[in-house]
Amino acid sequence: MSPRRVAHLFAVRMTTLAGGASSAQDAERRLLARARQGDPVAFRSLFEQHAPAVWRFLRDLSRDDAVADEATQETFVRAHGKLGALRDEARLASWLLGIARHVYLESRRGRVVHLDAAAEENELLLEAALPTPSPEDLLLDRELEGLLAEALGELREERRAALLLRIDHGLPYEEIAQVMGWSIPKVKNEIHRARLQLRERLSAHVGTGGRP
Repeated sequence: MSPRRVAHLFAVRMTTLAGGASSAQDAERRLLARARQGDPVAFRSLFEQHAPAVWRFLRDLSRDDAVADEATQETFVRAHGKLGALRDEARLASWLLGIARHVYLESRRGRVVHLDAAAEENELLLEAALPTPSPEDLLLDRELEGLLAEALGELREERRAALLLRIDHGLPYEEIAQVMGWSIPKVKNEIHRARLQLRERLSAHVGTGGRP
């Protein structure tokens, strides 16, 4: 497995052009303004836009589809009642992820979450497959997928959350700090340590053809 293929797993997906992103942000602001005025159609549109990312974040934290489903619904129920508290409309995505994290932490109280990282798929961190992979590539990807899932499962929960917010959702350090309730230096330190842990865990399988 080449370093280039593994590095692709940690790349933030930035496929939207600047002009398109600006237009999308304007449209989102209009939807948000309507939702704040009680327009259910506008809120439903916001839900459809952001629910997949919220669900993915919760799924990566809990490793449980059912937990992610329930927590996603609760996240948007709470968000609906707190739309007026959102001060920076441009940070709607990170604001929702912050609510999602609190919902997840609350769901952890008094409940044991079964983590079977080796058996679970990691939807977004494991996008190393080429558009038309060969059978050999698929086998390698599946092997690496399992290794990455195991490595992610070994990270401390808060450290894993910070890493996912950075490499999956592409949030800047400032927004991650707000979501996690940390200082920016702590965010950078935790993400750095998370990356080191993953690299150490996967080092025998990167750029060495699988040799130790």
